[in-house]
Amino acid sequence: MKKIIALSFLIAIFGCKEEKKQVEEEIVLEEKVALKPISDSDLETAVIYEANIRQYSAEGTFEAFTKDIPQLKELGVKVIWLMPVFPISETKRKATGGEDSKFATDFPEAEQSKYLGSYYAVSDFTKINPEFGTISDFRALVNTAHDNGIYVILDWVPNHTGWDHVWLKNHPDYYTQNDKGEVMHPEDTDWTDVADLNYDNQEMRKEMIEDMSYWLTKEGVDGFRCDVAGSVPTNFWEQAIPELRAKKDIFMLAEAWEPELLKKGLFDMAYAWDGHHAMNKIAKGEEKVAAFSEYMKKRMDAYEANDILMNFVTNHDENSWNGTLNERMGNASEAMTALSYLTPGMPLIYSGQEYDLDHKLLFFEKDSFPHTKGKMWPVLEKLGKLKSTSSALNGGKEAALYEEIDVANKNILAFKRSKNGSDLIYLANLSSIKQVFNLELEGTYLDYMVNKTIECKLGDTIALEPWDYKILED
Repeated sequence: MKKIIALSFLIAIFGCKEEKKQVEEEIVLEEKVALKPISDSDLETAVIYEANIRQYSAEGTFEAFTKDIPQLKELGVKVIWLMPVFPISETKRKATGGEDSKFATDFPEAEQSKYLGSYYAVSDFTKINPEFGTISDFRALVNTAHDNGIYVILDWVPNHTGWDHVWLKNHPDYYTQNDKGEVMHPEDTDWTDVADLNYDNQEMRKEMIEDMSYWLTKEGVDGFRCDVAGSVPTNFWEQAIPELRAKKDIFMLAEAWEPELLKKGLFDMAYAWDGHHAMNKIAKGEEKVAAFSEYMKKRMDAYEANDILMNFVTNHDENSWNGTLNERMGNASEAMTALSYLTPGMPLIYSGQEYDLDHKLLFFEKDSFPHTKGKMWPVLEKLGKLKSTSSALNGGKEAALYEEIDVANKNILAFKRSKNGSDLIYLANLSSIKQVFNLELEGTYLDYMVNKTIECKLGDTIALEPWDYKILED
């Protein structure tokens, strides 16, 4: 009898503790900062910021990043995209990348702990990577962003999981298997640290949607950036996104270029990969301005008027694998950055770009960069203010008109953006040689980046130094 009474007492104690935990959880959720749902008008003027929590600071924590969120508001940031925040698998944890990549276990045991693995080898879609802090720290980040009028989207990894994910143990049928019944990594890739998901399995799809829903309904996030979204069947997105949108108004970014992913109320925004590649080639002297003009023509043919593309000069992949902004674009860096803001769509800032990031951040190990405001911060601040205030830079579902201006010079990119009576003109010498040209323009304009008024007359010549640019505001 004493044993039964003792057991009942313990059950009562633990039951009370569990009830208390649930009450505390409910209080935390009730205290979340309310922010009006993201709207089409928000997307017209938004700048998106990619946050690499691990490398953003020496601490590599949510808390360290959260302190700087009010400063991001100064840059016109309206959306923060958090790179994956989930726990990373230990099994087959990557230490190096590329075709000859190695796992942490390929190195001496004393060295293995420094290899933190890829953010994209997720072991649990509903937990927080302890490397970054706690769930309370994550909630504080979301609350601080919302308090500053900034939305938060999570980097979601729908194509694969890490090898430690519980699904592998309990549901191997959730994964792609070879003829021997062995789970495979994604075919035709060197992503050996992850296991490929099988989208023929309907139960896996349901669990994936449930896990995504958790972050929307329980943790207050505002949408997702979906990794390699084009490698996942479109019919999954046709199934998942309406279910997610039924729960709240969300913002969906596809790491993809396929126009069909922007149709039928699926994703709000895709990647402007071709525009990025054109900018890289022009900056390296491999192409002339015509490459960007051709890109814009193809873009207008391929996408509908209300499709949104994300314009970028750098991101986590470009920086870690292809080189820093300076290494890829050199003296063209500022002109190309301005172009990413002036082109229809939404401009991206990658962690460290605002602080003149000058080295390739390690991908599988801890790294960081100094937070010294140099050349790029004031440039991004000016561009962000213009993006936020001028309807001529609207880049969402009702984007401002884009019209190229012919100046009879193959090295000069000139175009006008206009909407609601507001006009902006972008002029850039995208070459390493000084250029002189005629611009059929008359009137008084503000040379926005240097805050000087200029008088333009028909027939006047304009001279631009190598890689120099101007933004003229009517």
